[in-house]
Amino acid sequence: MKTMDDRYEHRGPWTPKTKLGRLVQKGEIRTMHDALASGLPLREVEIVDMLCPGMADEVLNVNMVQRMTDSGRRVKFAVITVVGNGDGFVGLGQAKSKEVGPSIRKSIDVAKVNVIEIKRGCGSWECGCGAAHTLPFEVTGLSGSVRVTFKPAPRGVGLAVGDVAKNVLKMAGVKDAWSFTQGKARTTVNFAKAAFDALKKTAQMRVTDSQRTMLKIVEGPVNIAAGLAVTPEGEQINIAPGAIAGLPEEKVKAIEKALGTKITPSP
Repeated sequence: MKTMDDRYEHRGPWTPKTKLGRLVQKGEIRTMHDALASGLPLREVEIVDMLCPGMADEVLNVNMVQRMTDSGRRVKFAVITVVGNGDGFVGLGQAKSKEVGPSIRKSIDVAKVNVIEIKRGCGSWECGCGAAHTLPFEVTGLSGSVRVTFKPAPRGVGLAVGDVAKNVLKMAGVKDAWSFTQGKARTTVNFAKAAFDALKKTAQMRVTDSQRTMLKIVEGPVNIAAGLAVTPEGEQINIAPGAIAGLPEEKVKAIEKALGTKITPSP
């Protein structure tokens, strides 16, 4: 699996054309969360490259389509691609071109400007680990005749979903989930779009403070490598080496117990 940085080395200097792009270039917006929360439309792929450089991509389907014209038969390749950082951000894109390579690059660009930030948590009644490993609640996505329902699963179950939906959930950073599918699920394009629509519902769903605490709901990156973690009370905090020094010892120990790893720097 290649990262998007490897595929876009040929890009020249970036000149922002939108208000969001200018804010990112000036340094006024420094995270992908702030960019999506700003309410400004995301129209430039360089914004995602700058704010979320570790994203990877996966081609889900390559299909040859034909159109009959007066001059003969015109052939194009339709590609659908999913991108994500494996930690809260995921995007889906579809594009067509006369060759496979340009189709993939165009679909990646479309997926990048369609990036969303999902909610994760510990929504299964069979689990109480407190980590953001699954979905916080049941969500349903629709596309064409395909209806996909994702349900929270306890830790260790894995992704008990179809192969297409599994790639989408992996890119989003969901590690455990159950699914129920209706319709023509063998249609890869509609299956992928339905799975992405279901994840989009997690971002659109409003939750109360009590629900956020009970289900340990977090938005965006929660990986230790990203410098963020979730307390047992559901609070998302910065655990970078320079930030954990000011935390109470009891809170640090509780976070370490919930995450199952040590976050305090070694002496």
